[in-house]
Order: sequence, then C-alpha cells, then structure tokens
Amino acid sequence: MDILVSAVFQILQALLSIYFWIVIARALVSWVNPDPYNPIVRFLHSATDPVLDRMRRILPLQLGGMDFSPIVLLLLIGVLQQVLAKLQFNLTYGGF
Repeated sequence: MDILVSAVFQILQALLSIYFWIVIARALVSWVNPDPYNPIVRFLHSATDPVLDRMRRILPLQLGGMDFSPIVLLLLIGVLQQVLAKLQFNLTYGGF
C-alpha cells in the first residue's frame, strides 16, 4: 500500500512540476509579441488560461500594466507541492 501511495504522490508532484514550467514559459512568452497561431503559443495559452483567468476574476492582480497572476499561481503550486510532500511523508511513514 505504501508503494501505491508513494507512486500516486510522485505522479502528482511530477504533474505540478511540469505545470510550473508551463506557467513560466507562458510568462516569458508574454514579454514578446508571439505569433498567436504558433502551436507552442496556442498550447501555452490553452494550458494556462483556464486557471489564470479564474485567478484574475477572483484577484485582479494587475499593476501598471503588469499581470502578477502567474507569480501567484507559481507560489500556489509551490505551496501545494510542499503540502503534498508532507502528506506523502505522513501517510507513508505514519508520522501523524
């Protein structure tokens, strides 16, 4: 059972890490004027827009034309990864 729990948590951690880098790539691409028909740009937008748009509705984080919602999302991903790591440790080693 411990192996299954560890495997699930490792998969979740990997997915969060991949999404972390996708958000960073989206933020970097937004600094230039990318071609909106480029498949990579379209993928980055389609992968991040649902989450970022929801965050922008809840917390309007724009100051001086700069959007801070990707930074907040990256912080939330980092916190979630830490919570998952602690939860995995507690479930695997019984450290409640």
